[in-house]
Amino acid sequence: MRIYDIIKKKRDKEELTTEEINFIVEKYTNGEIPDYQMSALLMAIYFNKMNKRETLDLTKAMINSGDIVDLSGINGIKVDKHSTGGVGDTVTLIVGPMVAACGVPFVKMSGRGLGHTGGTLDKLESFRGFRVELDDEELINNANQTNICICSQTANIAPADKKLYALRDVTATVENLSLIASSIMSKKLAIGSNAIILDVKIGSGAFMKKLDDAIELAKAMVDIGQGYGRETIAVISNMDEPLGRAVGNALEVKEAIETLQGNGPEDLLQLSLFIGSKLLVLAKRVETEIEGRELLEQIIKSGAAYDKFKELVKYQEGDISQVENLNLLPKSEYIIQVKSTKSGYVKSLNAEEIGQCALLLGAGRENMESTIDYSSGIILVKKVDDKVEIDETLAEIHCNDMELGKEVEKRLQNIYVIGTRNEEPKKLIYGLVTKDGVELY
Repeated sequence: MRIYDIIKKKRDKEELTTEEINFIVEKYTNGEIPDYQMSALLMAIYFNKMNKRETLDLTKAMINSGDIVDLSGINGIKVDKHSTGGVGDTVTLIVGPMVAACGVPFVKMSGRGLGHTGGTLDKLESFRGFRVELDDEELINNANQTNICICSQTANIAPADKKLYALRDVTATVENLSLIASSIMSKKLAIGSNAIILDVKIGSGAFMKKLDDAIELAKAMVDIGQGYGRETIAVISNMDEPLGRAVGNALEVKEAIETLQGNGPEDLLQLSLFIGSKLLVLAKRVETEIEGRELLEQIIKSGAAYDKFKELVKYQEGDISQVENLNLLPKSEYIIQVKSTKSGYVKSLNAEEIGQCALLLGAGRENMESTIDYSSGIILVKKVDDKVEIDETLAEIHCNDMELGKEVEKRLQNIYVIGTRNEEPKKLIYGLVTKDGVELY
């Protein structure tokens, strides 16, 4: 078998066999196929695409290129949740404790945040001492003790994907459905959860800007998950504006805890209840989503969801005094009020640009070596469709560098588009994708 023949085959729009896909993934991961030949193959795939079977085979080959985390030692039906990335997205920190408090094991391995989208691990490291690196024995023990564990991926999960993604990034071959779907799912499926829910974001702050593209990606990932023998569904949710009101690690953690106590923003709570109820059905904890939602609402009201979050922090050696007293979380030296120069309604609030503002303040990473300022970020006092008066506060900037804070203030003045009321109400959830098809709301 020769890589030359495989490149030529895909260039000529032919279907690759399972054996050929296994060959290219193994040989490229081992360094036996050079970058220039793999670049040629990626470009051929980019233009000529892969079918459902090829995409599943590529995912399986990438999974088998590294470690597979065996979760069979954890009692019960294990569930996981993945977001394709957004701004202010703390759903994992809310859904995880809620479903765990219902007796369902929630096990998630996450990567770090990069660019304008925040990472779950970075948010959890706002707590002093919080350990994200756990070995398999600690992961299984924590999950059996508390039903919840959120930790970092081992270095050797889907190494083929790491190498292929780096090459795609510099050869303009990122935006291909099969390559995106297999990249995401290879990392998810290498961790042995029984059921997965995917939160596919759409809008200005998301990778997918159009609904049709988000649906196609969701379908591809659900097909992969089901083809691999895992119960998989996808939710398509709005990321035209940040989720919730907080953007920045400690600020988002504070908001997530308040949501678990029943005092969070409505959009964040509603998306968390929607996703959480579906996870309870997938785990066979309840029969219907209505029943699941009612149970989750009881779990919040009783304080059990909040208590479960405290357990998560305690078992991973974080400082629970910062959960019990939110004033002990990292705080910025300065808070700048961004005032409105006109009256009307907030028409739009570009999520990506707000994420870039938070990045400038130090809340995110330009690259993996960047240092994070856990205290910095933005509180969105006004969001889309909110009424605004002249000189009313639109947002609060939390920063430790006044010069950067003033720069972000100017940018936010332009990001907030104030005008007449939008004719169409904003949507939080666009639809659901399952093995049975697409349901739009």
